[in-house]
Amino acid sequence: MSLRSSPAVRIPGPSCSLCLLLSLLLLLTPPGPLASAGPVAAVVRELRCMCLVITPGIHPKMISNLQVIAAGPQCPKVEAIGYLKSGKEVCLDPEAPLIKKIIQRILDGGKKKN
Repeated sequence: MSLRSSPAVRIPGPSCSLCLLLSLLLLLTPPGPLASAGPVAAVVRELRCMCLVITPGIHPKMISNLQVIAAGPQCPKVEAIGYLKSGKEVCLDPEAPLIKKIIQRILDGGKKKN
């Protein structure tokens, strides 16, 4: 039995110039997206409900801003997010009578009914 080395089969690999060209292209490619999505990119949200826990009993004077998110494919229910003067965000029950009244007042433009 002889231990003769068989002729090595050479598998062609990428040439040095091809590797250099690919690495140069990777260095010159911008890190951001190739195309701008426009104003739609600012609207993109997570595809789940934002409010997992609803905070009961917030006094309206503590709320500085209120955001109402309509039901959609991301969440099957209407969500109301209250931004407090202390800087915290809390989820409010949009079906609560007080929150309904606040939303209606916002929709009416803050006018009081006589």
